[in-house]
Amino acid sequence: MKIIKKYYYLLTGIFVFIVYLFTLAPSVVQIDSGELATVQAMLGIAHPTGYPLFTIIGYLFSLIPLPFTKIFQLNLLAALYASAGVSVFVYTSKLILDNLECFSAGHRTENAARKHSKKDKKKKRKNGKEKEETKSIAINESIKYAASILGGLIVAFSETYWVQSTSVEVYSLHLLLINLIILFLIKAFLFEDDSFNKELKGWLIFAFILALGFTNHMTTLLILPGVAYLYFIKNKFSPASLKKIAVMLAVFFPVLILIYLYLPLRAAQNPVLNWGDPVDLERILRHISGKQYQVWLFASVGAAKQQLAHFAETLPAQFYFSLIFALAGIYFSFVKARKLFAFLTITFLFTVLYSINYEIHDIDSYFLLAYISLGYFSVLGIIKLFSAISKKQNALLITIGIAGASIIFQSYSNINKVDQNNVYIFEDYTKAIINSVPERSIIFTYQWDYFVAASYYFRYVENFRGDVAVVDKELLRRSWYFNQLNNNYPYLLERMRNDVNRFKEALKPFERSEQFNPQLLESLYRKLMTDLIATNINERGFYIAPEIVENEMQKGVVVLPEGLSIVPDLLLFKVVSTNKYVPAKNPDFQLRFPGQSNYYINMIETFVGSMLARRAMYELKFGKIERAKVYVNKIISDLANYPLPSSLRNIIQN
Repeated sequence: MKIIKKYYYLLTGIFVFIVYLFTLAPSVVQIDSGELATVQAMLGIAHPTGYPLFTIIGYLFSLIPLPFTKIFQLNLLAALYASAGVSVFVYTSKLILDNLECFSAGHRTENAARKHSKKDKKKKRKNGKEKEETKSIAINESIKYAASILGGLIVAFSETYWVQSTSVEVYSLHLLLINLIILFLIKAFLFEDDSFNKELKGWLIFAFILALGFTNHMTTLLILPGVAYLYFIKNKFSPASLKKIAVMLAVFFPVLILIYLYLPLRAAQNPVLNWGDPVDLERILRHISGKQYQVWLFASVGAAKQQLAHFAETLPAQFYFSLIFALAGIYFSFVKARKLFAFLTITFLFTVLYSINYEIHDIDSYFLLAYISLGYFSVLGIIKLFSAISKKQNALLITIGIAGASIIFQSYSNINKVDQNNVYIFEDYTKAIINSVPERSIIFTYQWDYFVAASYYFRYVENFRGDVAVVDKELLRRSWYFNQLNNNYPYLLERMRNDVNRFKEALKPFERSEQFNPQLLESLYRKLMTDLIATNINERGFYIAPEIVENEMQKGVVVLPEGLSIVPDLLLFKVVSTNKYVPAKNPDFQLRFPGQSNYYINMIETFVGSMLARRAMYELKFGKIERAKVYVNKIISDLANYPLPSSLRNIIQN
């Protein structure tokens, strides 16, 4: 029991980490996983805002000689971050409960450990009665430990928090840092006096941790309104408090700048993944500010309403019955700890109201701070439950039993949604695509979420088919990407330097938010893509992914050079200069689809199924029925959910 009381927060984190291991991804997963693993393993530059702290720590961790693949090792680091964040949450919760009276409406914001002086106790009201600055909130010590641990488990096994632990992702480190920021904010609020000198230490530590948060993810700004509230009710709005902020900023900015210096220093060395090429002040500021993503921020009222509806619809499925504790905690804190109620409410509301204005598909991660706020309310809700039944025999066991049952149900309900322990499909799909083309081929695509990001990891970290060039159509719209292409594939653009320079010159005012010629820019962009094919097709195989054919080529955005056409060739379209039959390999690749599915896995099945069906139709066009059956049988055996066209189903039946 003494060990539990001493190491309760560490033991909780260890337990959570063990559970996380059962849902940990063994390989790359969807979206940015492959890219982020590559920048960590090879000290590259990630997509905006660069995430330098995440990159540096990941690189150092990747150097540890563990008996795993690099991707699994970096996925493991994500689980460590997230479970450490839970430990910090539990520790902070206990700290709050130990000092709950300091958050009551009438309590003065002085050192919580210091009792009211005799002088304070002798102060009288005008009517002669003693004034009580605060009422003591007596809470059983055992329930404090229990509520803190149970609240940590509620947060740990909420869907969005949990999923950050399953694969390499910047939000996993963000969870640890944002929990540390809250911890040191609470410590500074509780244990620092209003005076300026010796008691400034806590706020300086807070400023340091806050800077670390911003060097990992800019959504750290979502905590700032709550920080401002606690700071000013503690220090008041005065010259002294503003002076204290100035000293804090003198710590904050040097830490921020020092860590962000990684971007230009490393970019100057031309790493294989050098997003934004932030070698000068203009590019650095553009990268750190995430300028290319700002078009999706505050896009429209309609988009915000949609995202708000999404948050409201998915919130119950984050916590299930455990959400009841959060609601009870809101009431309890409003009555007993008004300042804590205000801080958590401000943090929750600002996080939600700001994040809903970001029009992206994977928005859930932006709500993480709101879920953490609800986690703290849940801790107080468990205290409320205990106080309501405290007169009953075994009240503590009953409280733990009720909360524990709720957490078990929550975990059981969420585990299938977050479990990635058997997800190999993105590795298999990436390798199948690259292996489907001959040596020194070029693949033209924009399947970032399914293939492109993962290809960085396998080609550069695991040295898988480095002879194949993967060109992202959408990144060709960015000036920095040409420098990366030149470094990684020197042959690719050597015959179209003039076209590239003209396009980059036309692109410059657009990237600087200056007046630009959209018609000229678009025409140069389209010419660039056509010339990319024309200048490489005689020496290298050129393959185009299906999304470009179905969208851009049908709309005339991507135009083949004269005399060329495309034929379906396994998972891609091959650019050819003949109308005669073009043979293709057998579809002998293996795709390990997991038991559970999601949008991204379903899209891979659609990509593969549609390409195999097209190849089968191509075989039938030349009367090669037996060859068509090979591709149709692959669809039937491997793609259970793909709707086979009736015309192809008939050749099997016949």
